[in-house]
Amino acid sequence: SLRFAQQMPPAGVHDHFDLSTTKGVLRLHDPRRFGAVVFASSESDPVAQKLLSHLGVEPLSSAFNPKVFARALKARRAPIKSVLLAGHVVVGVGNIYASEALFMAGIRPTTLSHRVGMLRVQRLHSAIVQVLSRAVEAGGTTLRDFSSTDGMQGHFQHETQVYGREGLPCRVCASSVLSFKQGQRSTYFCPQCQRY
Repeated sequence: SLRFAQQMPPAGVHDHFDLSTTKGVLRLHDPRRFGAVVFASSESDPVAQKLLSHLGVEPLSSAFNPKVFARALKARRAPIKSVLLAGHVVVGVGNIYASEALFMAGIRPTTLSHRVGMLRVQRLHSAIVQVLSRAVEAGGTTLRDFSSTDGMQGHFQHETQVYGREGLPCRVCASSVLSFKQGQRSTYFCPQCQRY
């Protein structure tokens, strides 16, 4: 996460970069080392292109079109959840949000991407937008150490339907929520609501 403040505490083990400005300090706090700080003069700069050119569309923008999304999913032969996490089709759908969107769309996380029919793709498209919009409204998801740029914790974790709820009853059908490792990440789903 990026934090911005007038006064920052001393850098910790997961603080990798500080940018001091006249308005305060912008700090990259990244325990899992997903982030990067790179200087590029513009998006067309070769350095930026190397990092960004393979990425998919922003899901809360008008570029996130259901038909284009469907074509991109049809071109992939991996499990749908893995495709969502990879960021080549759509960006910003992390582990928690992928689990929640797949639940809303009724799609099992192991279903191969190219086998998802158009009706379910449309449901998934809508679910991704709904889940991410709600997560933004809730300030994100704080499980351990996430905080926004103003230091506030997120609250979306209190609304999850399947994520982090292994063994608990599904909020829709009361079946037990299941969990397994998929691509070294925990995947949560309802075996009854996500049969496809």
